Amino acid sequence: MDILSTYHMTLIVLAAAFGLFMAWGIGANDVANAMGTSVGSKALTIKQAIIVAMIFEFAGAYLAGGEVTSTIRKGIIDSSHYTHVPELLVFGMIGALLAAGTWLLIASWAGWPVSTTHSIIGAIVGFSAVGVGVESVKWGAVVGIVGSWVITPLIAGVIAYFVFLSAQKLIFDAENPLRMAVRYVPFYMGITGFMISLVTIKKGLKHVGIDLSNNEGYILAVAIGVVVGIIGRILIARLKFDEKADKTSHYVNVEKVFGILMIVTACSMAFAHGSNDVANAIGPVAAVVSVVQSGGVISPKAQLVWWVLPVGALGIVLGLAMFGRRVIATIGKGITHLTPSRGFAAELAAATTVVIASGTGLPISTTQTLVGAVLGVGMARGIAALNLGVVRNIVVSWVVTLPAGAVMSIIFFYIIRAIFSA
Repeated sequence: MDILSTYHMTLIVLAAAFGLFMAWGIGANDVANAMGTSVGSKALTIKQAIIVAMIFEFAGAYLAGGEVTSTIRKGIIDSSHYTHVPELLVFGMIGALLAAGTWLLIASWAGWPVSTTHSIIGAIVGFSAVGVGVESVKWGAVVGIVGSWVITPLIAGVIAYFVFLSAQKLIFDAENPLRMAVRYVPFYMGITGFMISLVTIKKGLKHVGIDLSNNEGYILAVAIGVVVGIIGRILIARLKFDEKADKTSHYVNVEKVFGILMIVTACSMAFAHGSNDVANAIGPVAAVVSVVQSGGVISPKAQLVWWVLPVGALGIVLGLAMFGRRVIATIGKGITHLTPSRGFAAELAAATTVVIASGTGLPISTTQTLVGAVLGVGMARGIAALNLGVVRNIVVSWVVTLPAGAVMSIIFFYIIRAIFSA
C-alpha cells in the first residue's frame, strides 16, 4: 500500500505511456484486419486505406470505446489473489502492456498478423502465474482461447469459401455476368448490411449507452439489410454498361461493383474494431489507475478517467500511420491474390464469424478470423493459389504469441517490482 501512495503519479504515467505503446501496436498490426483485403484487391490504395482507417478506427475507439471497461480482460486471472498485494497487480499490468506492445512491434516489423487480444492475454497470464502463483490464472479460459486458434479461422474460411463459390457460380460463370450482377449483387449487399449492422450493434453501440436486446438488434439489422439491398438494386440498375462488350469488360465492371461494396464493409469493420479492441490497451491502464487512486482496492470494472480513451485512440492511429503497411501487405497480397469480389467474400465471412462468436460466447481473434477467411477464398481457387510459406509463418506467429507475451511480461514484471520495491 505504501508503494502505491509513494509512487502514485509515477505508476500512472508509466501505465499511460505503455498503454499508448500497446495501442500503437494495435494500430500497426490489427488494423490490417479491416483494410488488408481492400488494399490487396485494389479497392483502395494504401494511402486511402490508412486515411479511411484512421478516421473510422479513431471514431470507433473514442466514440464507442466505452466509459467503463473490464479491468482484467476476458476474466483470465482471479483478482482475489491480489487483495492483500494490489501493488503486484499494478506492476504486472504495466509489465503486460510493455510486453504486449513489444511483441506487436516485433510482429508488425516482420509483417506477421498476430492477435493483439492474445498478446495482452499471454502477458497477463505470464506475470500472474509466475509472480503470484499458477492458481491465480483461470486456465479454463486460457484453454478456450487456444482452441479459438483452430475454430474461428476454420469457421471464417468455410464461410468465405462458399460465399466466393456462390458469386463465381451465380455471376462470373454466367453467359452475361453483368446482368447476373444486377440481379444478385443487391442480395449480397443486403446480407452485408445485415451482418455489418449486427457487428456494429454487438461490438460498438453497447459502449455508447445503446444496449439493445438480441431481438431488437436482429430486427434493426434485418431492416438495415433490406434497405441496403433496395438501395443497391436502384444504384446498380442505374449503371450504364455495354452488354455487348466482351466478357473481360463484364468482369472488370462487376469487380468495380464489389469494390464499392468492399469500401463500405471496410469502414464498418474498422469502426467495430476500434470500439472493441481499444480495450486491449486501455483495460490494463484503467486497472492501474483504479487500483492506485483507490489506495489498493481492486474492482472488476473501472470508470475510465477522461484521458484514457483518447490515449488509446491516438495510439491506434499513430501505429497505423507509421507502421501499418507491412501487415496490410501480408493480408492483402501475401496470402493469395485478391480481387474485389474475393476480398468482399473474405470480409463478409469475417463479419459473419464475429456475429456467430458474439452470439455464442466463442473466444475470437479478429486477426485470425480474417486470415482464415482469406485462406478460404484462396482454397476456393485451389491450394496452388495460396502462398504456403506466408501461411506457415503466420501460423507459427500465432502459436508463439501467447508464450512470447508471457515470457516478456515475466521479465518486465520482475524488473518493475525490483525498481519500486528497492
